[in-house]
Amino acid sequence: MTTIQRQPFGEHQGQAVSLFTLTNRSGMKLCVTDYGCIITQLWVPDRQGELEDVVMGFDDLASYQAGHPFFGAIAGRCANRIAGGRFKIDGQEFLLATNELTTGQHLHGGIRGFDKYVWQAQEDGDGIIFSRTSLDGEEGYPGNLQVRHRIGLTEDNVMTFSFEAQTDKPTVVNLVNHSHYNLRGHTHLIHDQQLKIDADFMTPVDETSMLPTGEIVRVAGTAFDFRHARRLGDAMLARPAQDFDVNYVLKKNQPLPKHDLSIKQRANLQPAALMICPHSGRVMEVHTTLPGIQFYNAFKLSNKVWNGKSGHRYQAFSGICLETQAFPDSIHHEHFPDVVLRPGEQYYSSTEHRFSVVA
Repeated sequence: MTTIQRQPFGEHQGQAVSLFTLTNRSGMKLCVTDYGCIITQLWVPDRQGELEDVVMGFDDLASYQAGHPFFGAIAGRCANRIAGGRFKIDGQEFLLATNELTTGQHLHGGIRGFDKYVWQAQEDGDGIIFSRTSLDGEEGYPGNLQVRHRIGLTEDNVMTFSFEAQTDKPTVVNLVNHSHYNLRGHTHLIHDQQLKIDADFMTPVDETSMLPTGEIVRVAGTAFDFRHARRLGDAMLARPAQDFDVNYVLKKNQPLPKHDLSIKQRANLQPAALMICPHSGRVMEVHTTLPGIQFYNAFKLSNKVWNGKSGHRYQAFSGICLETQAFPDSIHHEHFPDVVLRPGEQYYSSTEHRFSVVA
């Protein structure tokens, strides 16, 4: 069965920080810290059974505390962008930080989002349950929000994420994991790897503000068409700056009713994405209950020096993010998935990353 080891990982604002290592019988290993629920390492076997770390990150807590592009972290209370850092619920306006300097938008929960707190942690079978209460007014959000985030590793090489939340005032919630994946290993580039996204439609953005225009458009005939597996390097050449940072509308998923979370619904994961590394044979399938997935190819990483694990310098296109989510800026688009959580309702989502190999 999956074993769990806990060790000290440093200190944050007077609180002890731990690193948990989950290992299954095939040797796959997942390391996660209670600071920001960050996945620091993910060792996955290749077609020869050799393990490689396939996520980007750092060796020490201090590097995460110094600031980073959400390597492996939870993003919340509301992930992705909110236009102008403003939203209304029931006629009342709330003001948030506009912490994405290049666009002037609110991003991933603000200046001190969920990624910058030490969470309570409890072992739970083949996983860890992280929990905390986000207080009313934290980063401008209304309501005391109780959050549980479970991260697990099964015996059949599946990394699992689930999120639950309840509030005492109407608020907005959109919780994601923001890992950067490279199936050849975190020291390589992504160009030779392949990606498929189970989506016929996407939500295009204004490329200055990076906010959705509100349109839902077909991907067919565009550079954003990943309905069939494509080599990432080829796909990037179809974009003037080789950049991808866009939300896809997944084919089958509808948001779960927040008030009715039966076991059947909790198991209702649908395909979202497929990533293949021909060199190593590693395959990652993403399945989720959520309606959208953000594909980001890390084109911005070269804007700053990021010295990662073992001193390796991360540059643009060192990994990709596949963030299962509600749509960006949903609070301002009535036809987008509802991100408002009200007292008496329960937020829930589940995502699995299923790892295997091909010959």
